[in-house]
Amino acid sequence: MSDKINRIVLAFSGGLDTSVILKWLQQTYQCEVVTFTADLGQGEELEPARAKARLMGVKEEHIFIDDLREEFVKDYVFPMMRGNALYEGLYLLGTSIARPLIAKRQIEIAKMLGADAVSHGATGKGNDQVRFELGYYALQPDIKVIAPWREWDLTSRTKLIEFAEQHQIPIPRDKRGESPFSTDANMLHTSSEGKVLEDPWEETPDFVYSRTVNPEDAPDAPEYITVDFERGDGVAINGIAMSPAALLETLNDYGRKHGIGRLDLVENRFVGMKSRGMYETPGGTIYHLAHRGIEQITLDRGAAHLKDELAPKYAELIYNGFWFSPEREMLQAAIDHSQEKVTGTVRLKLYKGGVYVVGRKSPYTLYSEKVVTFEDDAGAYDQRDAAGFIKLNALRLRLLGRRDGL
Repeated sequence: MSDKINRIVLAFSGGLDTSVILKWLQQTYQCEVVTFTADLGQGEELEPARAKARLMGVKEEHIFIDDLREEFVKDYVFPMMRGNALYEGLYLLGTSIARPLIAKRQIEIAKMLGADAVSHGATGKGNDQVRFELGYYALQPDIKVIAPWREWDLTSRTKLIEFAEQHQIPIPRDKRGESPFSTDANMLHTSSEGKVLEDPWEETPDFVYSRTVNPEDAPDAPEYITVDFERGDGVAINGIAMSPAALLETLNDYGRKHGIGRLDLVENRFVGMKSRGMYETPGGTIYHLAHRGIEQITLDRGAAHLKDELAPKYAELIYNGFWFSPEREMLQAAIDHSQEKVTGTVRLKLYKGGVYVVGRKSPYTLYSEKVVTFEDDAGAYDQRDAAGFIKLNALRLRLLGRRDGL
């Protein structure tokens, strides 16, 4: 293998799995390994990853820790939110949307350093292996992809720990023995799955939740906030302008306080199995409902209904890892075009796990109080026109009824 691989760029968290992978790659391929750690707002100290990579022999110039928080929200989360994407009607795609950005940056580093391979720590049972690798191949078709979980014989956490101890790889204390569940986190969400969550009949234990207070313990008084939108993207909270990442982080704070954004879901993985996961998306849940609120008064019925028809397909493409596909880009162009007048302010009520749209206004509103009023509309709408409208739409039904002898 050593004559085929020159240099590998590894997606590296510094945790047990990717630390073992780093050493395994060094031994198996006898080549330089470059580590890349993405700061996506996961709320963890990332400098230990640098220290771990340095300890394991990675050159200082080959250790990359990149702050991608603003790019993540601006170029990935916000475009996805414009499409109101929900996988299987519920999941806000927090893990799915992070993978294409990580893959993109890995490929950029590989090109910059002349690496001919990339590697990740996703297992052979999950969706992430698909998402990473579809991204790699879309951006560099001839790249070599190394997926250790599909190659090595370290098939259990016990074997991983034994390998780490054998090679003097530091192991966090909480990784000794079986972890009660696995987690993935970024600014948009935290996902948890496995172990205590594997029985879908059992309620998720409260200790699994890390991003939100229990809704039962949330404040007894509701809180009202406003979110301003311009062309489909959030730009301010309570009238204070914010960058995309700052806006999402602020909404996360509100969501945490009020216990918003918990989801217990049994979903259909792309690789074929069903899995049960617990997702916490506090700020994203608020944002999603706020965006739908402003669309209610700014989108034409035809555009709104077509968007709702496209949304499941769009969400499925993201879930399955096809962010860089032409069909996703085609849908994105249509979605973005629909957002040209999606500008205005939404007022929301936050209370014990719930988000309620209670007000919306826009300079581009299509809502006309004069037309819909139950009072005198001064000729804005002639109710007699409805008779012909109804008869034309009933024509085929009447013909069917006559034919069938009704």
